[in-house]
Amino acid sequence: MRFAIFSDLHANLEATEAVLADARERECTHFVCLGDVVGYNANPHECVEIVRKMDCPVVKGNHDEQASLAESSRGFNALAEAAINWTREHLTEEDKEWLRQMRMSRQVRDFTIVHATLDRPDQWAYVFNNLDAAASFTYQHTTVCFFGHTHVPGAFVRDEGVKRVKVDQLMIEESKKYFINVGSVGQPRDGDWRAAYCIYHIDKNVVEQRRIKYDLATTQKKIIQAGLPRLLAERLELGR
Repeated sequence: MRFAIFSDLHANLEATEAVLADARERECTHFVCLGDVVGYNANPHECVEIVRKMDCPVVKGNHDEQASLAESSRGFNALAEAAINWTREHLTEEDKEWLRQMRMSRQVRDFTIVHATLDRPDQWAYVFNNLDAAASFTYQHTTVCFFGHTHVPGAFVRDEGVKRVKVDQLMIEESKKYFINVGSVGQPRDGDWRAAYCIYHIDKNVVEQRRIKYDLATTQKKIIQAGLPRLLAERLELGR
């Protein structure tokens, strides 16, 4: 049994299709989405439609929440606000209702999923360091929890203390707890432009990090043609 765990698609259709194709080539049997299906890029409706049709477990991201509202209720930066305003205009009412109905966190089989943090999932806090992760570990009742939101892949492991590790091929030990960021499909921010996701090999107790090339030029062209801020296109090739 293999779970493809992906997050932060951010309306990047080319990256989403490339990740799902790679997951299927690697014989993933199940799929899980950690939210932020929309925002920043030019294909919000198409990405919502893809995830909806997959009928897989999914949790709500902050961009999903804001896109489903009539106007923003939280302070996005100018770039994110411009993108979310554009996104609202390019989603159907059915899309928005689906986004509204997403849960904040949930358990899938014997692991947990959340977009941001387990302690206050609706506050959209970021987990960048051991102290940030420690708050979520307090509320984590499974060995493994997958999250997104920061667009930076990596894992926090709690044993006697909390430490950060790379995923690569991460062996899961039942005596420890793991808070694992799968990275971003549609807008990586770790200096690597390739789409990121993880495969959880349940039978082997291994989490594998994957990086996938996609048609970046087409995604950038769509952003510019849509009238979205040019910086959104430029940052993609920098992985920032």
